[in-house]
Amino acid sequence: MDNSRNEIWEWAKSLLIGILLMVLIRTFILTPIVVDGASMNTTLMDHDRMIVNKLDKPERFDIVVFHASETEDYIKRVIGLPGDRIEYKDDTLYINGAAYEEPYLDEQKNNTPGLLTKNFTLEDTPVAAATVPEGEIFVMGDNRAYSKDSRMIGAIPLDQVIGTTNIVFWPVGEMKLIRH
Repeated sequence: MDNSRNEIWEWAKSLLIGILLMVLIRTFILTPIVVDGASMNTTLMDHDRMIVNKLDKPERFDIVVFHASETEDYIKRVIGLPGDRIEYKDDTLYINGAAYEEPYLDEQKNNTPGLLTKNFTLEDTPVAAATVPEGEIFVMGDNRAYSKDSRMIGAIPLDQVIGTTNIVFWPVGEMKLIRH
């Protein structure tokens, strides 16, 4: 009888440690998310399931998940970092006066008549400043015509960023690692 009680206790301890580890990892390191909407097409599709890395600091062109409101999280691409001047002119991204390639937009540019991204500067957005404010990032969806992003909602405080993501794990046939 004593052996079976010890065995039950060992199983219970193992189960509790496993649950504790799962909660800690999900809370502080990695968490799954589901893409909701078309704002990141063609890079990400509605209902793709991804892993968010909560430890990475967002860098230019990373895909990030952030709290857009108390009830809603958005997934967008980092375009501008603190201190950057952002401008779009004739479908070309300029950061601090230098033109940048955006290969993740090539498929859409090839299939969209006219401009994919309308011309703007930061002063034309709710940021209403010459540069991205300190402690904030400027984000945009890859599906520029259908994305509610920093052009409408302003720069995103870094403390609202949940983490970065670049691993699609579902649907299985669409599993991929996204590179900028």
